[in-house]
Amino acid sequence: MKRTASALHTMAEKPPVTWPAAAFGVELLLAIAVLGSAGSGVTGTKMALEVTARFSFLLFWLAYAGAALATLFGPAFRPLKHHARELGLAFAAAQLVHLGLVAWLCYLGAVPSAATFVLFGTAVFWLYLIAYISAGGPPQNLHPLARRLIFFVGLNYIAYAFAVDFFASPLQGGAKRILFYLPFAVLSIAGPSLRIAAFASQVYLRKASSRFL
Repeated sequence: MKRTASALHTMAEKPPVTWPAAAFGVELLLAIAVLGSAGSGVTGTKMALEVTARFSFLLFWLAYAGAALATLFGPAFRPLKHHARELGLAFAAAQLVHLGLVAWLCYLGAVPSAATFVLFGTAVFWLYLIAYISAGGPPQNLHPLARRLIFFVGLNYIAYAFAVDFFASPLQGGAKRILFYLPFAVLSIAGPSLRIAAFASQVYLRKASSRFL
């Protein structure tokens, strides 16, 4: 019985593969669709990078802001908080397609700047470190404080990297480009704002409850 209970506990701790597999599949289909219509050259690859970045950002944003939404707006958003790990792993899986497109762009000779590699390469490091931890990779004796610190720094850096990308030139290039950039730029600001508001709300509630103890 003890072995059975232990096995069930281990199975419960393992993240489901359905979410990452589905996200990878959708991201791959988006990339294929764009490359099929715009070509597999530099222009088409850059378009595919833009489209896949936005899809993966939505997955990241839901994982990043889900708990804050649940705190601020109640039970309707609890599923996002409950599935934050799955959404985060789905984002990590989707990014594999995006990184493949970056490699293809470099192969075509349109290598991004060193500053771009530093900014987004650091974000990729944090992403897969967090994914490794979320999937149960590190030793069991990883201190909870170290885990929280890694998640706090990593997630906020990734949010920062997305914001830099979306605010690079959102209001240039006409109405279509504005529509393509502006909603994501707004979300990139809304995510950290919601997390700050949720933290402030929790602090206020703790202080308020302590007054009546």
